[in-house]
Amino acid sequence: MREEKVRIPMTDGTADGFLYAPDGAGPWPGVLYYPHGLGIDDGFHIMTKRLAAEGYVVLLPNIYYRTTPGPFFEQPIDFTAPATRQRFMELSGPLTGAAMEQDAIDYLDFLDDQDIVQTGPMGTVGYCLTGKMAMRTAAAAPDVIGAAASFHGGGLYTDAPDSPHLLLPRIEAHLYFGHAHNDNSMPAEAIVKFEAALKAWGGHYESETYPALHGWSVPGSPVYDAAQAERHYAKLTALFAATLG
Repeated sequence: MREEKVRIPMTDGTADGFLYAPDGAGPWPGVLYYPHGLGIDDGFHIMTKRLAAEGYVVLLPNIYYRTTPGPFFEQPIDFTAPATRQRFMELSGPLTGAAMEQDAIDYLDFLDDQDIVQTGPMGTVGYCLTGKMAMRTAAAAPDVIGAAASFHGGGLYTDAPDSPHLLLPRIEAHLYFGHAHNDNSMPAEAIVKFEAALKAWGGHYESETYPALHGWSVPGSPVYDAAQAERHYAKLTALFAATLG
């Protein structure tokens, strides 16, 4: 497997990240794989390598490049603690909707410039905070993104004027959403409203709630659920196989 630490030219500077690909000349479909809101950790290296082995060129970017190359949290992570919440706001604060969309274009341009990435649709996936980033990527590049997925994504439907569900008219990709059970960042009533918005949109989508807690899909997470993580992986690979070939 090809593994490379990369530097990605961005409109707002230079992002660091990792590029994974199968051995050989390719070309293979490109996938923009966003880490969760805690940043890049060992679990996401495991997941991106596994997907790359299926026959994809996978870019794992540091979404917090404006603030730090890491470590992202120097203290133990506890979202009931003020220090953790403050650090999360420092990291995520610069990620406005407009910044997410511009970053997405820059990441996709970097992928497209790789000789081993085939011409054709790309995929994207996000987790937690970056579920909305996957949606914004699909909206920012509807002619590029053929499939977008979100797992335990937070804030996909809100009353805010920039709620991600309002992006749907701009999206042409096939969409998949795997929600977490009892998720404060995406409660059951928000899921119901979000699924109504998806139905009204009329595009190709699937949305379902897993019997698992927020963060279940990430190896090393305190709530990691191996069975449901495998279900998530099967859904993700089926989506990409059907749309990116």
